[in-house]
Amino acid sequence: MIKEKMIFREAKAADIEQIQIVRNSVTENTLSNPGLITDEDCLEFISQRGKGWVCEIENQLVGFSIVDLKEQNVWALFLKPQFEQRGIGRKLQKLMLDWYFKQTKASVWLGTAPNTRAEKFYRQSGWTVIGTHGKGEIKFEMTYETWQKLNP
Repeated sequence: MIKEKMIFREAKAADIEQIQIVRNSVTENTLSNPGLITDEDCLEFISQRGKGWVCEIENQLVGFSIVDLKEQNVWALFLKPQFEQRGIGRKLQKLMLDWYFKQTKASVWLGTAPNTRAEKFYRQSGWTVIGTHGKGEIKFEMTYETWQKLNP
């Protein structure tokens, strides 16, 4: 099997259409109303509130991550389902959190649905459960100190 070349880079405005496609392709943590996350929202998060990263394979965006400095949370980390289990999520998370913790030492949080692959991913990545968020989501936290220990 030929391994596809993965390209990781910062997200830009021109990526938003493909970011939306990836976001709406997931089978867990789906949006009840895809129209709730607008292209304008996405642009604000990658250009003003924080930063985003994408992974491309053969000029197709297959995953992305976005962190929000204003609310100190992971706004998004999603992959097209057929590209899971290849290390893409871990790399996107590393790029995002390395950048985040260069900007601030404040802890970062995220919410995800229970009993999902995402919950398992965050637990295995060293995130700590600190409660619940929204409509029954698990709220995770990553501290600067924990991230430094996990990524010396």
